[in-house]
Amino acid sequence: MNAIVAVDANWGIGRGNELLFTLRGDLKRFREITTGGTILLGRKTLETFPGGRPLPKRRNVVLTKSTHLELEGATVVHTIDELLDSVKDEDPNSVFVVGGGTVYTALLPYCKRVYMTRVDATAGEPDTYFPNLDKLPGWEVEKEEPPIEENGITYRFVDYINKNI
Repeated sequence: MNAIVAVDANWGIGRGNELLFTLRGDLKRFREITTGGTILLGRKTLETFPGGRPLPKRRNVVLTKSTHLELEGATVVHTIDELLDSVKDEDPNSVFVVGGGTVYTALLPYCKRVYMTRVDATAGEPDTYFPNLDKLPGWEVEKEEPPIEENGITYRFVDYINKNI
């Protein structure tokens, strides 16, 4: 399994259930990497998707505490164990954790790779953060691409690999 995320300079990922940045290049990369695969996400992250609906051309597995939630086009699970069981027969390279913060933290130990967009700026006061991989044992930068500038914001794609797996 892998994760895909965009972080600001302080590892912030969101505020008020919204992304900190909307970058065309980041969204394009997200689409290219996850299309045809399975995405794992929390219910609040699902609510941020267009129309609050599962993303097309991907299997969507939504983790929620609500036992009454039913979603057309998504598999609904209620525990991390159920979530892991729902993807146990899939190619781990095609499974992607896409948020939010609690889901990232719970599933990061199972992730072999993190596809990260590192924004060279901060976005006010985030209320949700991604774990700082530079400080976690076993995580190393595998690949870092040159900076990209879009609408006055500089960012780069950085892929981390988990040497613990």
